[in-house]
Amino acid sequence: MKKSTVLLLAGGITAMSACKSTQTETTATGMNTKTTTEAAVATAETELTYPNTKKVDHVENYHGKQIPDPYRWLETHNDEVDQWIKAQNEVTQEYLGDIDFRDNIKARLTEIWNYPKYGAPFKEGGKYYFYKNDGLQNQSVLYVQETLESEPKVFFDPNKLSSDGTVALTAFSFSKDAKHVAVGTSSGGSDWNTYQVMDVATGKMLNDKLEWVKFSGPSWYKDGFFYSRYDAPTEGNKLANKNEYHKVYYHKIGTPQSQDKLIHEDKAHALRNFYGQTTDDERFLILNASEGASGANALYYKDLTDPKSTIKPIVDNFESEYNVVDNFGDKLLVMTNKNAPRYRLVMIDPKKPQEANWKVIVPESANVMQSVSTVGGRIIASYMKDATSQVVVYDQNGKQLNTVELPTLGTVSGFGGDQKDKETFFTFTSFTYPPTIYRYDVPNNKVSLFRKTEVNVDTEAFETKQVFYTSKDGTKVPMFIVHKKGLKLDGTNPTYLYAYGGFNISMTPSFSIANMLWLENGGVYAMPNLRGGGEYGEDWHKAGMTPNKQNVFDDFIGAAEYLINQKYTSSERLAVAGGSNGGLLVGAFMTQRPELAKVALPAVGVMDMLRFHKFTIGWAWVPEYGSSDDAAQFENLYKFSPLHNIKEGVKYPATLVKTADHDDRVVPAHSFKFISELQAKGAPGNPYLIRVDVRAGHGAGKPTSLVIQEYADTYAFIYKNMGVNPYEGEAQNK
Repeated sequence: MKKSTVLLLAGGITAMSACKSTQTETTATGMNTKTTTEAAVATAETELTYPNTKKVDHVENYHGKQIPDPYRWLETHNDEVDQWIKAQNEVTQEYLGDIDFRDNIKARLTEIWNYPKYGAPFKEGGKYYFYKNDGLQNQSVLYVQETLESEPKVFFDPNKLSSDGTVALTAFSFSKDAKHVAVGTSSGGSDWNTYQVMDVATGKMLNDKLEWVKFSGPSWYKDGFFYSRYDAPTEGNKLANKNEYHKVYYHKIGTPQSQDKLIHEDKAHALRNFYGQTTDDERFLILNASEGASGANALYYKDLTDPKSTIKPIVDNFESEYNVVDNFGDKLLVMTNKNAPRYRLVMIDPKKPQEANWKVIVPESANVMQSVSTVGGRIIASYMKDATSQVVVYDQNGKQLNTVELPTLGTVSGFGGDQKDKETFFTFTSFTYPPTIYRYDVPNNKVSLFRKTEVNVDTEAFETKQVFYTSKDGTKVPMFIVHKKGLKLDGTNPTYLYAYGGFNISMTPSFSIANMLWLENGGVYAMPNLRGGGEYGEDWHKAGMTPNKQNVFDDFIGAAEYLINQKYTSSERLAVAGGSNGGLLVGAFMTQRPELAKVALPAVGVMDMLRFHKFTIGWAWVPEYGSSDDAAQFENLYKFSPLHNIKEGVKYPATLVKTADHDDRVVPAHSFKFISELQAKGAPGNPYLIRVDVRAGHGAGKPTSLVIQEYADTYAFIYKNMGVNPYEGEAQNK
């Protein structure tokens, strides 16, 4: 399936899908211009004075229950909100700037970050391409070489797109003849993309320019490509407006966007997303339709060899997940969890798509099938066993031929290529195993080291273990724990507990150079595999979806209790962290068990569970969370919505909320309202701060310089509030 398409979109809440939600009738007093001026909130112990945040007299009626929303005005992007952001950032930066050892942390991070980072090679037009970052470049650069032994040359440098590194590459897809490349970029971290076309021979951009592309990828067909977009948003709030009526177009090279051919739209369902893909031989256009971000999709196709062919359904419901891997002639190889929660591989004749006609190629197994590729006449399937990778190779009929040897327990990615290729590459990583690239000789099943990553940290000084702890309802939950060898379990170790728990996303071992700083200073890093993720298939995912979302929070609380009970740490030395859906996780944790951790770090989180579906792509998360438009689901959401569960006079953990002004995935209003409520109600003694990045978004494409500064600020905040100086003797904590 056009494996040359390189999508560089970062994680966080999956937003490639949608759901039509019923609008509830609400009554409100309106955005009253009469405001209640709040007295400045000061904390004696931290000597912090927070900015005055006005309250408005706004009340929403949810199924007969009156819910105040005093910070509704922070949902709008205007000068008043910008001034509020500036005032909050000034307080936060003054606090962080007062931590002497923050500069030591940043210097060490910069030092260890400065090593070459490579992506696995891929072939186009008989040449090899790969991404490389020299060390501290804001964006990775694409190189080309004639052979694996020849001198690489710069092919495309995204760092030249902006002076500050805030314009990022989001898509890079070669045409079938490798004469053109569709180039996708985004600015300031936004999900909005602009597509252009580059001539490969000259390296020059053509006049083609496509705007308002979102949740898409360019899929080539002949002298153009299919892509998905929305209509241009209304001016004034393009980063928050609800995204509706996703459409698929075909763009022909050399023509203006106004002449692009509309391929598919659905006027009856505003909240559906459509993603078009072409098979490698360009025989089929595959159309994926989604009604939510939890994976289930409908599947349609068009036979591009038949001029009279129309778009026809293969699966016309949203009950399961279907991913077309490839086509063998007129049949489609599909990975699906239909009647197989851990996924299986089936062959489907699109002309006879009924399940009774499917041919099972690789049946469901005890392990979760994660991804499948077809290279060199083989089917290469990656599996998860207890959140670590295994790779099995089959022939095209599904007969198991062999397994791919991996160096240790960790995570594998790659295996891209075409049926004619005899080689492919994959990257292996783990918590203390820097990303290492291997070449796989497909016919001979031989793995050889291609490129090893060298880092300025003694990774051999650390060890990783996997434990299974018991959650509140008796469920066994796995957790990885990483620390220095010989660590004393005396309850004093600074511990960083990080998780996600949602949207069928699996948290598997991976290397983070930032984590190395934490570990080399004696810290413990823990990552549990909470329900809601995909580590054990769709059943594990559903166990953490509405109405079962509380299971996820209980699993996270259980992880914290385990670490404390086993004397890895104590409540005074525990930091909890998560981003996006993980930000919601931290928000729920700290409002349900505020005494259990010393520091809370919710990043780009979904904090207002009653209104998340009102903004951009938030409606796509309704299948995962539920909707306040539904009376029963409202009651469930209201119980754990972080914004609505902050109580007056409770001492919450030292909190550093992190967000960005260009986040149009989880709009920053979630974080703005949450920190305002926390500053107004939280008992003194711990700081309640927000850090707002400017010209940044949900995380995708953030320049290296900003990432390093964010980690330096985060670690400094943690250490200060734990009473730990990692550079004792070099600086004194004020």
